[in-house]
Amino acid sequence: MPFSQWMHHVLYAPGLGYYAAGSVKLAEVTMALQPRESQSDAQGSTSTSTSTSTSNNRGAISGDFVTAPQLTPLFGHTLARQVLEVLQQAASADILEFGAGSGALAHSVLSALDSQGFTPNYFILEVSADLKLRQQQLLAPWGKRVVWLDHTPAQFTGCILANEVLDAMPVELFAWAEHNDQVLQRGVVSEGEGFQYQDRVAPTTLEQAVRARMPYLPGYRSEINLQAEAWVRDLATWLTKGAALLIDYGFPRHEFFHPQRQRGTLMCHIQHRAHDDVFLAPGLQDITAHVDFTAIAETAFAAGLEVLGYTSQARFLLNSGLRDLLNKLDQTDAKTLAQTHGAVQKLLSEAEMGELFKVMALSRGLDQTLSGFSRGDRSSQL
Repeated sequence: MPFSQWMHHVLYAPGLGYYAAGSVKLAEVTMALQPRESQSDAQGSTSTSTSTSTSNNRGAISGDFVTAPQLTPLFGHTLARQVLEVLQQAASADILEFGAGSGALAHSVLSALDSQGFTPNYFILEVSADLKLRQQQLLAPWGKRVVWLDHTPAQFTGCILANEVLDAMPVELFAWAEHNDQVLQRGVVSEGEGFQYQDRVAPTTLEQAVRARMPYLPGYRSEINLQAEAWVRDLATWLTKGAALLIDYGFPRHEFFHPQRQRGTLMCHIQHRAHDDVFLAPGLQDITAHVDFTAIAETAFAAGLEVLGYTSQARFLLNSGLRDLLNKLDQTDAKTLAQTHGAVQKLLSEAEMGELFKVMALSRGLDQTLSGFSRGDRSSQL
């Protein structure tokens, strides 16, 4: 079968796939998210304030990987500033998050907005029953203000969040033939008790997509995320007014298909180790691919959306006021301050997440520049 189908099964097959089975996927020790204090908001539901410290219990790390919202609540608190801008421009109080993971991002965003006297409605679309349960437990203090959806809405006005969502969508693998410019589709066949790759002539849709994006390079192999592009086209059918903030690791096309990246970007994550053997532990490890942000932008334009900005995660967070939030921390609490600065360094460092991760805003009906892209916007590089 095509690799995209195989990847879908090992990630999402009911009861067996990585995101559908009941295993712990995300590290749980990186920050204290338990409510310290509750108070009723104007709508009668409960809001919580959250510690901004990271955990010092490093010996209790579980899961396979850590996401930015888990490193420190400051990630979500900073993102909340941009979310508020979008909501104000769209005249909406609705947020929709795709793939909310442990619920850490929702917790941080809601906490930050509540502290500013803004009480949004928060919708979550989650395919993993296991992660949905964890989200419901963590976000219970917000009561009916947090709603889980089974499908995308018919219409939506507000702000959409997708943090590390596109990279988890099944991708098509292709390879250029060694001795001619034929495009091959990489598929998967069973081999004893395991699996192996098998190539065949690519179907027309995949062949045309490959030829439109890169020149012939003998033996070169990589990925195309047709599902992510379909997701953007679908988004354009129901986003009435507002913006989608996409946060993921990836490159513009000229970097994505660089001649030196001749084995593609496919990666696996298990127990905080990264490798490229997709057949090592099917269903027990995460499989991801980097995002071709040029393809996302082209698809958005063709579907009638606007790219309001594209920049590195580091630049986006600094533009959105991360440094200001850091300065507001208790400067006398040396231990918490050191832990938080360590987490922020990972978010900003070029050697960590700061440069590899990008932020893109796709919008409809907004006509003002978002502060997250006020400096260092790279849209022209797409």
